[in-house]
Parts: sequence; C-alpha cells; structure tokens
Amino acid sequence: MQWKESGSSKSIYKQSSGHVLVKSEEAITTDMKATGSFFLVILVMILPVQGQLKTLFYSSSCPKAEATIRSTVESYFNKDPTIAAGLLRLHFHDCFVQGSSAERNALPNLGLRGFEVIDDAKAQLEALCPGVVSCADILALAARDAVDLSDGPSWSVPTGRRDGRVSLSSQASNLPSPLDSVAAQRQKFAAKGLDDHDLVTLVGAHTIGQTDCTFVRYRLYNFTATGNSDPTINQAFLAQLQALCPKDGDGSKRVALDIGSQTNFDVSFFKNVRDGNAVLESDQRLWGDASTRNIMQNYAGNIRGLLGFRFDFEFPKAMIKMSGIEVKTGAQGEIRKVCSKFN
Repeated sequence: MQWKESGSSKSIYKQSSGHVLVKSEEAITTDMKATGSFFLVILVMILPVQGQLKTLFYSSSCPKAEATIRSTVESYFNKDPTIAAGLLRLHFHDCFVQGSSAERNALPNLGLRGFEVIDDAKAQLEALCPGVVSCADILALAARDAVDLSDGPSWSVPTGRRDGRVSLSSQASNLPSPLDSVAAQRQKFAAKGLDDHDLVTLVGAHTIGQTDCTFVRYRLYNFTATGNSDPTINQAFLAQLQALCPKDGDGSKRVALDIGSQTNFDVSFFKNVRDGNAVLESDQRLWGDASTRNIMQNYAGNIRGLLGFRFDFEFPKAMIKMSGIEVKTGAQGEIRKVCSKFN
C-alpha cells in the first residue's frame, strides 16, 4: 500500500469469523498460462468482534449495499484498473488516522485517488437507504472489491462501522513514509497493534501500487546527498527507473511499484524486492532486516508450491486485523451523509 492515500471516513472492523476466498496460485501469477481459475474456501480462525460488527450487517437495513458498492467499483475499474490501488490505499490510510477529511491536505495524502468512487457509491446508497451505510464500511468493502478485481483474494467483510467525528491533519504523521527505516515502519505498525508479519503482508499491496517520481528520484541521482544512486538498487533496474523518472522530469509522473505486473495482485512485488528492484526505499529496506526479510522470502518462494499462494491467504487476514484499529460501532460516531464532511 503505497503511502499516499487516506480514507474519507473513519472506523474500521474487528477480526471476525468468516470466509476467505483464496484464488488458485494460477490466478495470482502473471507468468502462468492457466486455462482457468478456481476458488478455495478457507475458514478464517474465529475471533471476537467488537460491538455490533458482523458480516452481512446490512442484509435487512440495506440489502443492496454490498452489490451497489461492488458494481460502482467495477464500473470505475473497467475504465482504469489502476484505481484499485487508490481504493486500497484509501482504506489503509483510513485505518491509520483518526478521521480523514482534514487529512486530504496533509503531506502524506497529497495526490490521493479514489475519492470519486467512494462518493459515487455513497450517493447511490443514500438514495437507496438514507443514513444507513457508513463511509467507513464503503471504504472497507471497496478495498476488498478492488483487490478481487485485480485477480487477488476476496474475503467476507464484517460491517457495521460508524464514521468518526474527529479529523486532524496532524494525525497523518502516523502514516508510513517511503523514507522510513525498518525501525520507523515497525514502530508505526506496532502502535496500531500490528506486527512484522502484518507489516510485510500489508506492504505487499504495493503489487498494484503506484507512486510519484518525486518520491523516487532522490534514490536515483542524489541518495543521502552524495550525488550518487542508492547502492541497494539493482544496476539494471536503476537504468530502467532513471528512464521512467528523469532527473529534471515531471515529479508528478506516476510509476508502478511492481513494474511488469502492476495490475495483477500477485507475489512478484516480493521477488522484485529480493532482487533489488524495489521502487521505494522503505520497501527495499525491509530486505535488509532479518525478521522482515524472512517473511518476504516466504512470499517470494516457489509460486507453484505452498509458499507461492500463501500471500493470497495471509493478506485477507492482515486486512481484517488492520481494519480492527479503533473501530467505532453502536452509538459511537455517526453515519455521514457525505463522506467528505461531518453531518
């Protein structure tokens, strides 16, 4: 998950019993010539749910809620598959900050994408079921659908979140940065109750991510103010990155974080990091730490074996865990009428 996204609401879901639909290893591998794909249904460990959160929360109050969100996401995805990464980042950042409308102008959240998808889905749901479906739930469901549409896993999303009433741009500093050391990344994730396994697994969302050349060029031309490139970058890949992000080029130009497989939710991102082909410094640094490197090695393993599709199973669990951060349910918070502002 690229570091540059934030949600348009707040309150997330807690871990719950449910099912993860795990696609076959063929479905998440770009270099496989599969004739089809299938789903393995794996039961997620049963864990307590905070408050009234549960799957199919809107089955009675707004029966078409999840289908409406899915069709909206799919409509935008069909026009531009890269919107999937934006929606995933929106949800990720929503989990890491206390509210989000003010954070749209915070440094880590400049250049956000996907707000229009959330706003569109919200408008449709307000017409169907006024004041029922929270923006936080729309974000969580849209993120799941975005991953699924990108040939990644799908999972049951516990719903019933409420939207926050606090929105402080200063809290965007909780978000991971592309400049962060492993220690800094670990601290930020630990502050939210997430461990190294969660960190590496969630960073794996960069398999469909993008960033601006602004956050890459310092590695290519003046790393640590030496006038040289980052020595951890594979030399062949360095030339490729320099072609994509010229020294005096447009800093807002977008570059994929998983070059060669940017629209497929697969494990090639981990292989790229292993080979010194990470676009972001923070991603490459994870290979230099024994703990996080071991997890990456597992995910970058033989795609035809168990390690190859383990990421496809672990990612939904990490998403559910992350989405339990500071969840609001019951009488807490509100159900926003418009996701970009409080009622």
